Order: sequence, then structure tokens, then C-alpha cells
Amino acid sequence: MEVILGKDVPQVGRIGDVIKVKEGFARNYLLPRKLAYMATPSNLKRIAQQRAKLEAERARELEAAQALAEKLGKLSCTVTVEVNDLERMYGSVTDVEIVKALEVEGYQIAKKAIILEKPIEELGIFEVGVKVHPEVIAKIRLWVTKK
Repeated sequence: MEVILGKDVPQVGRIGDVIKVKEGFARNYLLPRKLAYMATPSNLKRIAQQRAKLEAERARELEAAQALAEKLGKLSCTVTVEVNDLERMYGSVTDVEIVKALEVEGYQIAKKAIILEKPIEELGIFEVGVKVHPEVIAKIRLWVTKK
């Protein structure tokens, strides 16, 4: 069954995409939640007219995300943690602490946008990914120091 997405659906597609999905997924999930509508000839004409506007909007979003990623790339944040006598941390640096450090610098980033490859469990300098757009990931420099 072909449907046109009315909203962005993770792992399925973006708004305005014409996709082929199983009938049960469309009938039971996409259509009742108004995430998509049927790919009828009239709806296809309507989406063709809106496609230029959607593409321009996507380009603006991507450009803004790239500008933010460039600013974040120059950013260096510091997180202070408590350590024992052997200079070992009591826990690890979590994404919540990284978000708080970014808020101190003036950036409002969602907790789920922080990408940690592995837990930060030692003092030092680390590169942390921040997903500012589905296609753009910025890298910030994180300093983990002792109190």
C-alpha cells in the first residue's frame, strides 16, 4: 500500500515522502494517528505542488543545523567530577551532565541528542557527538576535571 507521509516518522520517512508500507501498518498505525494519508491521484497532485515548498524548508533547516554544528564544533565544555585518592571517578559522566554544561555555555540541547560512544569514566579530554539534525552531527570537546 502506498501512502504519503504527513509528518516525519523515524525509520520510515520524512514529510511528503511517498512510501510503500504493509497494509496493516498503514491501517493500524499511520492513518489513525494522521501521520500519513492515502496516495490517491488527487493527494499526489497536491503533494507535488507542496514539494518545492517542503524542499526549501528542508534546505533552510539543514543550513541552520550546519551553522549550529559549526558553532558547537568550536565549543569546549568542562564537567567537574569528584574523584577518590587515586584520581578515579566515583561514577561516569552522563548525558544529563553534558546537557547542563552546554546550558552554561548558552545552548539548549535535548538529552537524547547527545551521542556517547562509551561511558566517560576517567578524567581527560573527550570528543562528544551532538545530533543537531538527522543529517548533521556536531562534535564538541568535553573536559572532565576533578573538583
